[in-house]
Amino acid sequence: MNRFERWSVWTTAIATAVTGIVYFWLKYMISSEDPWSVINHPLQPWVLKAHIIVAPALVFALGLITMRHVWKHFRTGQRWGRRSGIITGLVTAPMILTGYLIQAITHLGWLKALALSHIAFGLVFAVGLLIHQLFLRRSSPAPDDLPIAATRARVTHSESEERSAVHAMPGTQRR
Repeated sequence: MNRFERWSVWTTAIATAVTGIVYFWLKYMISSEDPWSVINHPLQPWVLKAHIIVAPALVFALGLITMRHVWKHFRTGQRWGRRSGIITGLVTAPMILTGYLIQAITHLGWLKALALSHIAFGLVFAVGLLIHQLFLRRSSPAPDDLPIAATRARVTHSESEERSAVHAMPGTQRR
């Protein structure tokens, strides 16, 4: 990843996690003195709006790194950070989907299930990203900014067969 990609992922991930945690605290951990109040704290709607605004920026940042980081390391069989990267990647789609559906579903039972799922997926994502970056970055043997050709560790059997077949075809042989 280049510096901009790293910066965009981290700033949006931190902003999304902080607004999500603060919103969780304001909604579920604080109780209002007014029994008829819909909100528990005056900042609760503002924090929710901030979370809803910054979360799509996180989705965009994750899209930025998909080909140059995620797919490259998955395809080349990169060993360092593979578990935390896969776990973080696997919870990303359900985290995004549940966050989106929370905005559209009105049935209270489904809404509660979606909210709990979104909180769980969001926490796993945040912890997974933190582990992926902090603990594995220190022990990583190679920098992440190497070009794809330099980091490609192995060619799969099917790829080498395809290359052999292409070069064996008439008119495609090297001279």
